[in-house]
Amino acid sequence: MQDYSQPKKSLTGPVPECRMVCLTGFMGSGKSTVGRLLAAQLAWHFVDLDSEIERHTGMAISQIFEQKGEAVFRDIEHECLTRVLGWASERDARVVLALGGGTFAQPRNAALLRNVDTPGVALIWLDCAIESLLQRCVLMGDRPLFRDEASFRRLYEERLPYYRQADYRIESGGESIRVVEQILALGIFGRSARVPEDGTAPGHPLL
Repeated sequence: MQDYSQPKKSLTGPVPECRMVCLTGFMGSGKSTVGRLLAAQLAWHFVDLDSEIERHTGMAISQIFEQKGEAVFRDIEHECLTRVLGWASERDARVVLALGGGTFAQPRNAALLRNVDTPGVALIWLDCAIESLLQRCVLMGDRPLFRDEASFRRLYEERLPYYRQADYRIESGGESIRVVEQILALGIFGRSARVPEDGTAPGHPLL
């Protein structure tokens, strides 16, 4: 497999200092947990897109799928992603954004993330072995697209080509703090990589 721990983009100069990290990956890959820890380490804002969708709609993700269907969910998801990116750009905020498992697999979302006005956006794929993902997700009851093992594996294979378009690939099968250390070691944060004294990240006013 290609070494995605290095920048995918061809750069002749130094890597631009990152101002926004977008975490992508399959369900159970640790996007929310890793995102919170990474934001705390950087003293950045943390936004979980699924949580933002639930706050915006007043409904759980599973309820949206059950009552309105996936097509409507994807429209809401795109709207919320647009709002979060706009908020970050307007305020020049430094943000760690945990995407939903299928967010980057939607072409309009991928285009939005690639053309965002905020400079220094890094898309990081949290890659985890499918057997580990299965073990994690089988114990969770809030995964609307997790019906059975066969469909789980099929959906995983369908989304792999999209995840592989990320700027960086990080193994996320181990402890979350070790995953954060790998991300910090990419060298894309410049002087912004610091640990706040209280170990917390700034709040996100939309949440």
